Amino acid sequence: MTQKKTRELHALMKGVMEEHVACNKHLGLKVESFDPVAPRLRLVMRPELVGNPTRQILHGGVISATLDVAGGFAIMLSLAGEIEATPTSFPNMGTIDLRVDYLRPGRGKYFIATARIVRKGSRIAVVHMELHNDAGELIATGGGAYVVG
Repeated sequence: MTQKKTRELHALMKGVMEEHVACNKHLGLKVESFDPVAPRLRLVMRPELVGNPTRQILHGGVISATLDVAGGFAIMLSLAGEIEATPTSFPNMGTIDLRVDYLRPGRGKYFIATARIVRKGSRIAVVHMELHNDAGELIATGGGAYVVG
């Protein structure tokens, strides 16, 4: 794929991830990296994302949703890399299984979610995800299975 096509694809995917998907926009998820091996999303801490007002930590549902989106983003990026032309749409994807392990309280100024595809078949993809805070501490891990197509 040419550099121009790659830039077009990344601009399209960034728009889809940050603006088109209402939940992602509400959470404030931003694409930090299009690394095909481990793409990254960034989430800035805001008062609306706090789950425990006394401890001022990130809500577990926000953590889960962020990991889920990171997994889907990794698959979307992988699929887009397999075609020559800039896509006009992306395949339907859906989460069929999601497991989250909450390892530490969600403290930080911002969080980085990464995802790595473990296996991608013709209809099912399995992804491992991680969420780190701005200090590099591992906050949560996740594993997801997604139907594609």
